[in-house]
Amino acid sequence: MTDQAARKPFLYVVVCAAGIAEDVDKLITAARERDWEVGVIATPVAMNGFFDTAAVEALTGHRIRSAWRSPGEPRPFPAPDAVVVAPATFNTVNKWAAGIADTLALGTLCEVAGLGVPIAVLPCVADALAAHPAYRDSLERLRGMGVRFGEPYAGEPGEDGHRPEFGWNRALDLVERR
Repeated sequence: MTDQAARKPFLYVVVCAAGIAEDVDKLITAARERDWEVGVIATPVAMNGFFDTAAVEALTGHRIRSAWRSPGEPRPFPAPDAVVVAPATFNTVNKWAAGIADTLALGTLCEVAGLGVPIAVLPCVADALAAHPAYRDSLERLRGMGVRFGEPYAGEPGEDGHRPEFGWNRALDLVERR
């Protein structure tokens, strides 16, 4: 058996700065239960307390990537077999669709879109922002590139005061479907 055949499939999880990111460990745990190895790439703002970085690093066994590596530095993750962007913010969706690669997370998304790797996105965007024409155009462009989207999530509490459940497992279903 070759090293390639022996390794688990590698999932990149791109985490953006939305409050629901505090639960990204649910996605990582579910992915590991489905036999994925996971590496996390976070936007710089998401690294500012949106999730427990130490817990995520312990769970994945990999350092979180948020900044570009230096020239000559080895790649810390293997090439992805799939990518999940969760939660995906208004800013990230629009920049990605426009081809803006001003962070490692966006640069990775722009690059991987051209590799034919399955990509799933779980948007976390307020209803008012989701109504913006640029956002609707971005979704259309990304869908045209083969990106798969989960249900929209605004994160607003319901009448009972609780936030609805975020579809972490749905992201895995989307990248695993053939």
